[in-house]
Amino acid sequence: MFRGRYQHQIDQKGRLSVPSKFREVLSSNYDEKLIITNFDRCLWAYPMPEWQELERKVADRPQFLEEVKALQRVFISAASECPIDKQGRILIPPSLREYAALESDVVIVGMTRRFEIWSRTRWDEVFDGAQKTLDEFGNKLAELGL
Repeated sequence: MFRGRYQHQIDQKGRLSVPSKFREVLSSNYDEKLIITNFDRCLWAYPMPEWQELERKVADRPQFLEEVKALQRVFISAASECPIDKQGRILIPPSLREYAALESDVVIVGMTRRFEIWSRTRWDEVFDGAQKTLDEFGNKLAELGL
């Protein structure tokens, strides 16, 4: 599983080092290929088998539903294969960097079966909001057994 938060820098060419802990998860459970797409003002990175499972689920949904079409047009269409190079880096395409406002400082966030790549500025805003939400829903999480 991908867990933890890591601060890194993306270079001017769009190369980003994948945290060594995440590379360990990939090499022991998957391969060195990631699919990266845009969603929720950041980038979502999936190991290839996890992405293929998600694609199967989307493909099995009724294709004329508006929400399925929207998901395909925004989420699936932006997907790009980003293999990890020998230095442990991925090259993020310009369109994905632009979507997520990735310029220099980034935060890489483990999300169990995938990880997210955030601009540091956006991450700080989202984290603060998530902390407030978590504080408000503590009792609800307890009811769910978490």
